[in-house]
Amino acid sequence: MIDTAARPDTVQPPRTLGAARDRALFANFFQREIQTRYLGSVTGLAWALVTPIALLAVYQFVFTEIFPARGFGQSSFLAFLAVALWPWFATQEAIQRGTTALPGYAGLIRKVAFPHELVIYASVSATFALQFAGYIAILAILRAFGEPLHLAGLIVVVPLWAILVLGVVGIVLALSALQVFVRDIEHMLNPILMIFMYLTPILYPITAVPASMRRWLAANPFGWLVTRMREALLDGRLAFSPGDLAALAVALVLFFAGRWVFRRLSPHFEDFV
Repeated sequence: MIDTAARPDTVQPPRTLGAARDRALFANFFQREIQTRYLGSVTGLAWALVTPIALLAVYQFVFTEIFPARGFGQSSFLAFLAVALWPWFATQEAIQRGTTALPGYAGLIRKVAFPHELVIYASVSATFALQFAGYIAILAILRAFGEPLHLAGLIVVVPLWAILVLGVVGIVLALSALQVFVRDIEHMLNPILMIFMYLTPILYPITAVPASMRRWLAANPFGWLVTRMREALLDGRLAFSPGDLAALAVALVLFFAGRWVFRRLSPHFEDFV
């Protein structure tokens, strides 16, 4: 009798099995996030697509008709705003949804041993995937209506979105882990995110900020990313900037710090989730 257990070509390494299982779980979680949150109801789809467009129209009306804004160069305020506002919507929604994602998988967490961070990766990825599709659509619409956008700038913008996703995943990993034990975190997010939005040059150019305060706003990593997106799409600047590496470094620090917090707390989730 041949001992097939001793033949390495007939036994798949446990690591490979684990990696394949994790990929399958991630794909399943990702599909569930898309279907249950966005495609499973009219309100979910409205939040993802209609609400950002409505807010964009409101801001356009307020800052062109009531409080006329200046300092946008050759671009209109609508294009200036859309380029930065959509990444903010994606970031805000990913943080809010991802922070509270774990309780939706409570039954699975209690019964099955699997890397819990896959839930967060799927939640954040699903949000950014849909919002990025909306971003491309709104850029195409603006270009079709005559806005002088440099669509070649997407060569720069896509990697910047990837950096943004990496940093947001790190933030959500930490917040979602803490949310399991401190349930008030989700209630603090709305005011904190609103403050952060107004401290970021999304609705206004950085040149409108007093010179003494610009360096503080310039230290905001999200502000850096949206400024670079504007340079690429509105001004056609496609050259590499050393600040891009700094933004990537910040995103990596956020990711690994968030993952460390998550993995330290993850073994205790089944008792509290």
